[in-house]
Amino acid sequence: MTSKLPPPTAVRSTQREDRNASGRRHLRPIYSASPSRARSPARYVSEEGDGGFALSRSDPRHRFPLPPRSRPGIPDSAAPDGASTMSGCPRLPPRSIQMDAASRPAVVIDNGSGYTKMGFAGNVEPSFIIPTVVAINESFSNQSKSISKGNWLAQHSASVMADLDFSIGEEALMYSRSSTTYGLSYPIHHGQVENWDAMERFWQQCIFNFLRCDPEDHYFLLTESPLTAPESREYTGEIMFETFNIPGLYIAVQPVLALAAGYTTSKCQMTGVVVDVGDGATHVVPVADGYVIGSSIRSIPIAGKDVTQFIQQLMKERGEHIPPEDSFEVARKVKETYCYTCSDIVKEFNKHDKEPSKYTKQWIGTKPKTRARYSCDVGYERFLGPEIFFHPEIYNDNFTSPLPVTVDKCIQLSPIDTRRALYKNIVLSGGSTMFKDFHRRLQRDLKRIVDARMVTSNAQLIDDVKSQPIEVNVVSHPFQRYAVWFGGSVLASTPEFYEACHTKAEYEEYGASICRTNPVFKDLAKNQGLDQNCSVGGCPSPKSLTREVLDAF
Repeated sequence: MTSKLPPPTAVRSTQREDRNASGRRHLRPIYSASPSRARSPARYVSEEGDGGFALSRSDPRHRFPLPPRSRPGIPDSAAPDGASTMSGCPRLPPRSIQMDAASRPAVVIDNGSGYTKMGFAGNVEPSFIIPTVVAINESFSNQSKSISKGNWLAQHSASVMADLDFSIGEEALMYSRSSTTYGLSYPIHHGQVENWDAMERFWQQCIFNFLRCDPEDHYFLLTESPLTAPESREYTGEIMFETFNIPGLYIAVQPVLALAAGYTTSKCQMTGVVVDVGDGATHVVPVADGYVIGSSIRSIPIAGKDVTQFIQQLMKERGEHIPPEDSFEVARKVKETYCYTCSDIVKEFNKHDKEPSKYTKQWIGTKPKTRARYSCDVGYERFLGPEIFFHPEIYNDNFTSPLPVTVDKCIQLSPIDTRRALYKNIVLSGGSTMFKDFHRRLQRDLKRIVDARMVTSNAQLIDDVKSQPIEVNVVSHPFQRYAVWFGGSVLASTPEFYEACHTKAEYEEYGASICRTNPVFKDLAKNQGLDQNCSVGGCPSPKSLTREVLDAF
């Protein structure tokens, strides 16, 4: 079947710009479910035509006829099966297809500033963990700008190749180190999506090239930072429902999922403080009965990437012979391999000075260009890196509040009737909390702050009535590194998850604004076996979780 080329006015080099520029989309990408390569071409459908065309492959086997689309002026009742009920939008799949999608495991994707964790619900660990980065071939973009405006076909070809020639994850980092034509783009900064075009490309390859699934057959659970703007949820819903045509979407707040990850080690506790230390942001979030106390959220400008940069700076000042293009990667690997949290920084310096051979490690690497081997010593960096969470002034003069003080302030700003429960359940989340003895140091410093305030409060009391001691407990569990993803895997394995999702029918009826809110699990209190102490805030039944989900883990 000969494909029909859409007019040049209907072709846009970037789908997001086209979507923002007009009320309806002139060009809708139809991504093939076949996971070929990261730069496999997409197929497009124009508003005037009903045929598809391959953008870069000339092989006839890659040309597929597409179902007809409804034209403006044709009533919806006259549209054939598979046609759109709204011009430019795919028709909602039949109810049987939605129910069939609910019988398959949901896709869980936790997008972080540094790394993205993805997999299917019901698994203990994510299937893939890749850096959240996109490498784009900038030569095609420069070529498209240099071509004269009259030559629209050459402009279109260059822009199409610029859209298709990209890679993500480790492959993107490899291309950027080996070639100067590829530029890196980090879609997420400090927990917020800043480049939606790159984010859409990143999701495309996560679904088709890594998970190798058809998005129309699975519900999706995505995560977001606790301070995400409602407009970001709208963009996320628009991409997921329009571009990937998913049957259902739920956008979960990361700290709530981190609390849910503790189901395997303790009873259902949906009240606690989540200390989420990621690669680009650190948030201290109080959660009461499954609801985030938004007014008490605190964040600090120190995260895992800052630890890496501090180690990189220390090794550079000591004069270690590390290739400049590889220094950040070496610092990151040193952080993950050798760093630990000390109890007293002065004593730790004395230990290293007395026995340097015992505490100094050696890192052996290979230069990326010449493949020559080199080595460097790792000394004070082992404990000075994580120390910036407890003495941030050694790294950033503009911020001097340690992490224990921030956690204490967060709890003190919460409602008074929840404070004791919050102190009792402080949950760690994120890879930057995996340093040895990190939870012990945080618990000790926080306990000292609470006890000092308790002594001062008791001294001001005239009567013999004294305040009861406050229990401080920092929880560390085996799923701490991927707590957010594992919590999403647990919750997406429950029947209540599918009731809470925004469906494609709701999106087509109400628009993208429906994604502004995150609904709690609907009619959960009516379900049998629900623990009434945990019914507030949409917490699933711990009994059903233990019986149906956690036994499999």
